[in-house]
Amino acid sequence: MSLLKVSGTKIVDEEGNEVILRGAGLGGWMNMENFISGYPGCEFQIREALANAIGEEKSEYFFDKFLEYFFGEPDAECFKSLGLNSIRLPFNYHHFEDDMNPRVLKESGFKHLDRAINICAKYGIYTILDLHTAPGGQNTDWHADHGGHLANFWKHKDFQDRTIWLWEQLAAHYKGNKWIAGYNPLNEPTDSQHVRVIAFYHRVYKAIRAVDPDHIIFFDGNTFASDFSHFGEAHKEWDNTSYSIHDYSVFGFPASPEIYEGNEAQQRRLRRSYEKKREWMDERGLCVWNGEFGPVYARKQFEKEKTEDINKVRYHVLKDQLEIYNKDRLSWSIWLWKDIGFQGMVHTSLESPYMKLFSDFLAKKHKLAVDAWGADDSAVRHVYKPLIDLIAQEVPEKYLNLYPSPVWAFPSRVGRLSRCILITEHLIPEWADHFIGKTKEELDELAASFKFGNCLKRDGLNKILMDNASLVRAEK
Repeated sequence: MSLLKVSGTKIVDEEGNEVILRGAGLGGWMNMENFISGYPGCEFQIREALANAIGEEKSEYFFDKFLEYFFGEPDAECFKSLGLNSIRLPFNYHHFEDDMNPRVLKESGFKHLDRAINICAKYGIYTILDLHTAPGGQNTDWHADHGGHLANFWKHKDFQDRTIWLWEQLAAHYKGNKWIAGYNPLNEPTDSQHVRVIAFYHRVYKAIRAVDPDHIIFFDGNTFASDFSHFGEAHKEWDNTSYSIHDYSVFGFPASPEIYEGNEAQQRRLRRSYEKKREWMDERGLCVWNGEFGPVYARKQFEKEKTEDINKVRYHVLKDQLEIYNKDRLSWSIWLWKDIGFQGMVHTSLESPYMKLFSDFLAKKHKLAVDAWGADDSAVRHVYKPLIDLIAQEVPEKYLNLYPSPVWAFPSRVGRLSRCILITEHLIPEWADHFIGKTKEELDELAASFKFGNCLKRDGLNKILMDNASLVRAEK
């Protein structure tokens, strides 16, 4: 066990030996996400809806059991057996602060975060603390848990001030813990002006360093951790800092423009997308960490007989990405460890109480494409096409693609606002209604569907990750 730090382009231990972090993100746990655990909308919405449906006490009981079962020692033991050495821990600020009682620390937030960090330490796994959701929403997506499509974090100084305050509390709590590799202060910012994010990074860097001078700070690029082009020479004021890209490839998703075959042109596109994201760091000799990447996978209940063929293609994409990373001796964290069967290394069984209860509801969600992540809108595309055509007809072309374009292209934006926000609002109480009449014992059984021992492993994915866990090009 050794405190890690950044030295040039590398992460090293206290003896100066290079440490290449290879692992996964524990998404959907302390920052729940709709496609990961099967609900519609955002976490704050379903927490409110469930409390309304079954009462505050039972609702809190279910969510606490969910957090307990979602990650435990058997998860860490399996994770370590794959040769992986780091877990990124995304968390929601709501665990530590209430919007109606700001700047009052909820000590209860440390209950499960401390537990996960300690379990990982027991199995020799480093953790990276990732503030995935900040007050007001630091990005335009559902996982910023604000229920809309505007990143108001960048428009209100108090949201930023509260986030600075929270990191001061977190740094004070975790300083000196050598099993924590570092802090990831803000997940996937989307600052449309591209300069406010840099100003905030200066502030949060100084605040953390005033309390904890030792841990690595991992800064995400702007526009979903893809763009450092406006950072200029900001890095000269930041010591012991690594820079995080999120390197998702369109070839790994249902919206892929073509079937991935690994031909020269497709591999060139993979490399170019990756190289463009890290270009600013490479020009300055800075340390790069790939904080998220990975395809999504077909499910037999939806894709039927096409499932295996689709997933062979997705595994091919992943293998080619990892080959690129290995050549650069890159530290990475794939998205993600556990879910209901779409992207996780481990996933719930269709025979589990939770999946049986929500079987029909999940099928409806899939058909309506109300989750933005990896959506297949083929069943409802015709419904939204007239709206897309109308906007395209009436709005000048130069105003069609609004920020965060090109990540959100114009048709995708229409879909996200209409399907993933509007339609979703009407599905949230229906999700909560499934819990009405359940006893605490039944709620416990539902939450226990996410226990490692009740889950299934995605063996094809895990084999690829195990093969690449320590595979890197020899140093020159």
